[in-house]
Amino acid sequence: MLPDPLHPAVVHFPIALAVLIPGLALLGTWLIYKGILPNRSWALIVLLQALLVGSGWLALETGEHEEERVERVVAENPIETHEEAAERFVLLAGLGLLVCGAGLLPRDRGSFGRIAGTVATLAILVAGINVGKSGGELVYKHGAANAYLDDPATMSSVRPSRHSDDDTDD
Repeated sequence: MLPDPLHPAVVHFPIALAVLIPGLALLGTWLIYKGILPNRSWALIVLLQALLVGSGWLALETGEHEEERVERVVAENPIETHEEAAERFVLLAGLGLLVCGAGLLPRDRGSFGRIAGTVATLAILVAGINVGKSGGELVYKHGAANAYLDDPATMSSVRPSRHSDDDTDD
């Protein structure tokens, strides 16, 4: 059985990959340059980048599926900000896949492709951080999770009070 909503369950995979890939790309580039690994080992980075593109696309699609429901409790502007950041992230990830793919070319072109691909993964990481930040703000600042309560009007009874009984002066 799939979780409902699906979006929060899938968004962590592309963000985790965006964090992981730059370090692996840097390490892979260095190990290939030193002759410790063969050039074809760069295929792992290309595969991970392809997984990033696919999971990013899935996160974008599931987010669009949830948009109308969340718009009932959150203003449109923060949702649009998050959606635009997610679209940039997926676009950059796709371009990064192409650049990383150039790392599989022979000789100097492959070396240049690996270096350029590593730089691209850093840009993708920055874009991923922006998506995560805007998504976190939707949930924790704007209350997007309240769209999934049985009765959004009861959200004040779900939220902890700023003042507990222990803080009052008797």
